[in-house]
Amino acid sequence: MARAKKYIHINQDVIRANKKNNENNPVITIKEGKKNTYCHAVEILGKSKISYSNNEYEKTALSCEARVVIETHALVVAIVNDNVEY
Repeated sequence: MARAKKYIHINQDVIRANKKNNENNPVITIKEGKKNTYCHAVEILGKSKISYSNNEYEKTALSCEARVVIETHALVVAIVNDNVEY
C-alpha cells in the first residue's frame, strides 16, 4: 500500500516570533492530507524532492505560499524537543 504524499516546509512566521519572544516553538510543518504535524527536526526515511519557487505563476504545492517545500511518500519521523513521533 502506498503512503500518502507528505509536504514539509519551514514556517518563517514562527521563526520570527520565536526570536522576538525568546521562545522555542516548532518551526517545521509536515502536511499529510488535512493533518499538520509541527516539529523541531525531521528525518525522512526514503526518497524526497525539494522544490523552490519565487515566481507567483509557478507556486509550490502548498496554499500557505511556502517558497521551499520537501515532498515525499516515505516514512517521516518528527522530532519535537528531542521526543520522536511517527
